Order: sequence, then structure tokens, then C-alpha cells
Amino acid sequence: MGFPRHRPRRLRRTPALRGLVRETDLAPRHLIAPLFVKEGVRDPVPIDSMPGQLQHTLDSLRKEANEIASRGVPAFMLFGIPARKDEEGSEAWNPQGIAQRALRVLRQELGDDHVVIADLCLDEYTSHGHCGVLDDEGNVDNDRTLERYRRIALAQAEAGADLVGPSGMMDGQVGQIRDALDASGFERVGILAYAAKFASSLYGPFRDAAECAPRFGDRTGYQMDPPNADEAIREIRADIEEGADVVMVKPALPYLDVVRRAKDETRFPLAAYNVSGEYAMVKAAAQNGWIDGRRATLEILTSIRRAGADLILTYHAKEAADWLAGA
Repeated sequence: MGFPRHRPRRLRRTPALRGLVRETDLAPRHLIAPLFVKEGVRDPVPIDSMPGQLQHTLDSLRKEANEIASRGVPAFMLFGIPARKDEEGSEAWNPQGIAQRALRVLRQELGDDHVVIADLCLDEYTSHGHCGVLDDEGNVDNDRTLERYRRIALAQAEAGADLVGPSGMMDGQVGQIRDALDASGFERVGILAYAAKFASSLYGPFRDAAECAPRFGDRTGYQMDPPNADEAIREIRADIEEGADVVMVKPALPYLDVVRRAKDETRFPLAAYNVSGEYAMVKAAAQNGWIDGRRATLEILTSIRRAGADLILTYHAKEAADWLAGA
């Protein structure tokens, strides 16, 4: 029995050979860095469940954005944490609210060389922690919530957002936001739609960071049921039809099959969110010496790209960009 003529190991022998035939690229330009800004704090506040991440002041936000941008990361997703919350979440559309002030800071600091994205939701701003306005029975009222989303979109556009990111999974949210933006002269502001956002167990550290855990119940009534892939594709197609410019799957790792299907079936610009729980697990394992944190992070981000994501929202953006520069 002879040896096989095709020997893949020939092309694995050196880093140069492996790089020559590498199928999937990962670069800082594929990354979006999420950042938190908190009203009423004098110094940045470490987030215990997300090592290396902070609730920023406006000054530290400016510094951090510049440091990340200098590493080649082109885009930022901003989450605001107000000092005052109410039943409606009215600080979300306050022109002088913390998120709008932070958007103006980033716009002024970064200019048009980088992309500034505003998370568009109500959970950080409502006293009850849900993503919309509640009816008399304590359920999220879809249509009344859409009215607030329209207001938020306009406030974010006026503050300088390039893209708004509706994340509440309300029915019809993309269409309503697109109509509101267009009617007010913001046709150039795009929408990065959280099109398939699953009711995941991996959001806990984010809820610590954004101080937005629901005071009662959960979000399974409006976020997607994890077993449903076909429904996810329908949701993605619906957001495309309503006017989304980019669609996103959240979380990333448990839903790489959805990422792959979405890319194959729509060929539309696609993002995936490497969420807080995914980040925290890597950090915890690395701190305990159980894994090589650098190798694990780059392997995970590459897997998300390989599945079909054009863009990755990740809390690893700053360190990953550093590692990629030295690769």
C-alpha cells in the first residue's frame, strides 16, 4: 500500500506556509468595541464580572476610545447608564442624557474616521429593567414601546450616531425607526438591527455592567427561544425588508449555525455579538490558568468570522487588536 500523494501536512510545516493557505482572516477592522458610560461617577468603575471592562466617565470614555481606535478598531457601540430611571425610560431620549452626551463626545473625538453606534433600547433606562413600556398587567406593550424607540432614534441621530442599534426585539422596530429617521431628515443614519437576539443565559455580566437586570420576570416573552433557528432566519429577513443596513445575531458562540445560515441565505451584511458571558468565561478560565487566554480569544473570534460574520461586537476588541498586530 503506497503513501498518499496529497499530504496536507506539507502546508502546515511553518507559520509562513500556514498563512499562505489560511482560509479565514481576522483583523481589527472586523471588530466593534462595546463601551459603557455612567452618569454621576467621578472615576471609572471596574466591572467585577467582566475583568478589564469599565463603566466610564465622559473623560475616560474619550481616552479609551482613542486607545482602541489607535489599534485599528474602526467602530464603537455605546451603552449609557443614567443616574435617574423611571417607568418609561425617558432619559433614553433626553438630548442631555448621558448616552447623547457621550455620543457627542465620541463624534467630536473620532470624527468621521470611525463609526459610532448607539444601542437603542430601554432596559438601561427603565426602573423595572424591561426593554419597553409596560401595560397594566406588567407585560411589555409592543406598540407603545415603538413610539419611544422612534424618539430615542432621533435623539441619537441628532447627537451624532452613524448607526442606531435597536436591541429590544419588538415587532416592527426596524420599520418604525427607519420611518422616524427618514421623516426627520436623517436618511444617512443607518440601522444595525439586533435581528435574532436569543433569550440567553449569557447576558448576566452585561446586566451588571449596564445595571439593567429585570426587577421581575424575564425577557423570554420578546427575545427569541434558543431552539428556534428557522424563526431566527425569518426575523432576520423581516428586518432586512423593514430597512436594516446590517443584521446581527446575539449571542455568537451558541448560535454559529444561525450565523452561517443567515450569511448563506441572505448574503447581507452580518454582525455577531460575542457577549459578556462568553467574554467572562474566557477571562475566568484564563485567570485560573486553565486555558491560554490569548489563544482561546483569537480562536473564538476566528470561529465567528469563519461562520460568516462580517463584523464582531466583542469586549476583547482592544486586546485582540493588539494581539493581531503582533501576529
